[in-house]
Amino acid sequence: MRHYCRIRRSRLGALSLIIALGVAIAIQATAAAGAGVSPLVDADWVARNAGRPGIVILDIRNRLGGGSADAYRAGHIPGAVYSDYLKAGWRTTVDGVPGQLPPAADLERLIGGLGIDNDSHVVIVAGGQSALDMGSATRVYWTFKVLGHDKVSILDGGYRAYVADPARPVETGWNQPTAKVFQARLRPEMIADYHDVLAAQQAGAALIDMRPPSQYRGEKRHPAAKRAGTIPGAVNVPESQITFDGGRFVDAARVAELLRNVGVTTDQDAVAFCNTGHWASLGWFVQSEILGNKKVKLYDGSMVDWSAREELPVVRP
Repeated sequence: MRHYCRIRRSRLGALSLIIALGVAIAIQATAAAGAGVSPLVDADWVARNAGRPGIVILDIRNRLGGGSADAYRAGHIPGAVYSDYLKAGWRTTVDGVPGQLPPAADLERLIGGLGIDNDSHVVIVAGGQSALDMGSATRVYWTFKVLGHDKVSILDGGYRAYVADPARPVETGWNQPTAKVFQARLRPEMIADYHDVLAAQQAGAALIDMRPPSQYRGEKRHPAAKRAGTIPGAVNVPESQITFDGGRFVDAARVAELLRNVGVTTDQDAVAFCNTGHWASLGWFVQSEILGNKKVKLYDGSMVDWSAREELPVVRP
């Protein structure tokens, strides 16, 4: 009996070790899968991979790039599902400030309803017409990252780049996704509010205003902003400099140059802002995802929130 017990304990120990190793390998494989996803994919990659299991092509074309549900019906990447960035619920009004991050539960329903779960590799497709248009893609990308989902990419150049080659397939009609369960794992450290901006000022972090120069200088303002101008100490990197040829992103060297031109280093703590967090997502994306500086936050409320707080100063450089 003692001999049998020794053998049984030995076998149980070996089985436990095998199970533990299996779990460890599975965890490592999952992490590697997330780490291997590129923030940008090109049109050829999309043409090769569209329709593969686990890949969801998310078409978010909207009026900022001349897109709509009708435009999607008229032609889209095969298998793509549609969600209008401006209408579907990707942003909401919070405390009177438009365009803010919705509650996690609302985003879970939206994303799950598009046939996306936590194992999906999401490829976001904007129109590719301009930096303004590509801000739709970077904002949705940032939203996925805030929700803890790392398997997400943007089609560089957007739909415009995809259809530039007539050999790439296009389908018409509507793809109705089968709903799945998506669970958020929030990363609140990626989001800045005005308290964080004040702290960043005191700490000497870079405040990067992504708006056009006329808004940075206070010559024009967003209709919802209470005051014209910018946050004291902020530098200006206009959103239009982030893309070229419509919706293609500049490379890391060009991002570094744009920052260097306004006195910002590539590894500096920074807060990107604009009016309501749309253009700011372009600044966050190129710094965090193209340059790899993970010390960058996005001020969601941006100047609409800041200018509404009378105790906070606004300047006109």
